[in-house]
Amino acid sequence: LSESGVPQLVQPMIWDYTADLDVEDKVHLIEKYRRCGFSKVWFASAFKGATGVNQSLTLIGHHLKNHLQWLQVASSCPPDVLEGIALTGWQRYDHFSVLCELLPVAIPSLAVCLQALENGGFSEKTKENVEKLLGMSNLEIETYMR
Repeated sequence: LSESGVPQLVQPMIWDYTADLDVEDKVHLIEKYRRCGFSKVWFASAFKGATGVNQSLTLIGHHLKNHLQWLQVASSCPPDVLEGIALTGWQRYDHFSVLCELLPVAIPSLAVCLQALENGGFSEKTKENVEKLLGMSNLEIETYMR
């Protein structure tokens, strides 16, 4: 890869939507990319649509945990390696599948994930900020919103 010149033309994106992604494994993967000559990498997470082909509601806690794990990966890497994070929101698993987790039910998850990334973590204060922004009295993280 180094000799091909590809690392000067592209930036790899590392995709992982799991709530328990292996932080150490991702750090090692980034180190491998750096040794090949890639100076920057991107991360890809999801705020909805990555937990089941027929999922109707968004479990915020799953996506929040994923973002908190990505923050751990970012803090374990050299500060100049991360170019950005693509916060995805999948609508369907393929073009023949039904739609899943429509945007309106996932907006609280989007707000939580964005605030976690913006604040470098998630606290009770961050939760209160999201509730205020969305006009909600009780944001449910570990259960499905009612």
